Amino acid sequence: MKIEEIEIILQPLREQLRNHALYSELKSVTDVQIFMESHVYAVWDFMSLLKALQINLTCTSLPWKPVKNTNTARFINEIVLEEETDVNELGVLKSHYEMYLDAMVEVGADTTKISGFLNGMNELNGVLKTIDNSDLNDAVKSFLSFTFETINTQQPHKIAAAFTFGREDLIPDMFLKIVDQAGKDAYPKLEYYLRRHIELDGDDHGPISLKMIQELCGDDETKWHDVLECSEKALQQRLNLWDHIATAIQQNKEITV
Repeated sequence: MKIEEIEIILQPLREQLRNHALYSELKSVTDVQIFMESHVYAVWDFMSLLKALQINLTCTSLPWKPVKNTNTARFINEIVLEEETDVNELGVLKSHYEMYLDAMVEVGADTTKISGFLNGMNELNGVLKTIDNSDLNDAVKSFLSFTFETINTQQPHKIAAAFTFGREDLIPDMFLKIVDQAGKDAYPKLEYYLRRHIELDGDDHGPISLKMIQELCGDDETKWHDVLECSEKALQQRLNLWDHIATAIQQNKEITV
């Protein structure tokens, strides 16, 4: 099994996401607020997937020692540089998560819940319990739990699968639809964030992530099957989250009519 085969198998799930009803629901500022208040958790836990890969694929301890595979180390360090310390629309260095929070403030979305949630996160061992005990909706809880269960495997090829096929490789398609629905110059910070993701993920991070999967799996068929299984689960989690957000937006419209 190789990348091309996995992409063919995943195509039906990816098509469901590309054509999800959620995108057509994003018609007003209120719709975008509801979307962002749930999606922000996916923006945050994406960074945890990223850092888990950096920890596993580079040397982050002392004394420093050379890693076994400098290709995968270079791949992940390139992505970390731009995800954790990118330049926002004003030329200020910020992580993409922080840019997203700024965009939430711009459209009037509530950032206090995600900020309070993160304040309760102190160590990896307690993350799943914190998620379970939180007042987040079930879709977000399940989404986050899958992410950290994958991270806890400490198996880079599985983490990379969730990162690449469930997230990084898919983001340009999803965000193009959201930008189109938002309208030109409607939300400058949000549009910049989305356009930046499209630029980086479509042209750079997506292809780099696929190379990383190839390096991590090599000729190991068991690892390739793990990648497929993890990718399918990640995409299904994304679909479930999208279903929840679409329903929340629809219900809000019914209440306000």
